[in-house]
Amino acid sequence: MSTDRARDDDTESICRVCGYDEEVFWKDGWPTEAICPCCGNESDIGDASVMGVRGYRGYWVGNGAPWWDPTEERAQKQRGWDLLRQLAKIPPEWR
Repeated sequence: MSTDRARDDDTESICRVCGYDEEVFWKDGWPTEAICPCCGNESDIGDASVMGVRGYRGYWVGNGAPWWDPTEERAQKQRGWDLLRQLAKIPPEWR
């Protein structure tokens, strides 16, 4: 999936909490209810407000940024996953 959000149809493919970018989290302005395999956030539950996103992110990072899906964690770490590089992908309006 592209790391750029398709702004013409209001699709967000980057997790607002952790920056994971291989899932569609919001489509046409509506949450897909997808659960991020990295941080475990479900779109529309913890990412509907900037304060909610920041709170969840702080909790997640403060606990060592554990992966929610261990299978995806192994795959990403084999590809050289880097937490700071991923966090840098978070759209500015959600930082």
